[in-house]
Amino acid sequence: MIRERRQIERQRERQRDRQRDRQKKTERETRDRDRDKTERRERERERERERERERERERERERERESI
Repeated sequence: MIRERRQIERQRERQRDRQRDRQKKTERETRDRDRDKTERRERERERERERERERERERERERERESI
C-alpha cells in the first residue's frame, strides 16, 4: 500500500517535471522567435535608413552638378 502510494507520487512528480520542462521549452522558443523578429525588423530599418542616406547623397551630388 505504502509502496504503491510512493510509486504513484513519484509518477506524478515526474509528470509535473516533464510538464514544467515542456512549458519552459515553449517559453524559450517563443522568446527566441520574438527576439529574432525584433532583430530582423531592426536590421530592415537600418537598411532603409542607409538607403535613404544614399538617396540624399545622390540628390546632393545632383545639386552639385547642376550648380556647375
